[in-house]
Amino acid sequence: QVQLVESGGGLVQAGGSLRLSCVPSGSISHIINMGWYRQAPGKQRELVASISSDDSTNYVDSVKDRFTISRDKAKNTAYLQMNSLKPEDTGVYYCHYRTLFRNAYWGQGTQVTVSS
Repeated sequence: QVQLVESGGGLVQAGGSLRLSCVPSGSISHIINMGWYRQAPGKQRELVASISSDDSTNYVDSVKDRFTISRDKAKNTAYLQMNSLKPEDTGVYYCHYRTLFRNAYWGQGTQVTVSS
């Protein structure tokens, strides 16, 4: 079964930057939406950013003007560029793909820790 593999997480000081990548382990067709979620300790998983097949994007208010989601359509790869990181951005970041046929894929998550 195809899985998504995230990379790029780590420990960074406040104000720093990280770039997350999400690569599928196999072929996925008819992707209509790619998203990045995060889950902080003791909190529910929340959608941080998403990009649709028409390249329209959405962001949660707390990351607007700091995070940028993008994709490589040919490689079915999603990216999340995170700038001006804050301690409250700390959490496990997951990528999620949704297809035209209502299939959904999740990654195993990558830890992002921002120190103050």
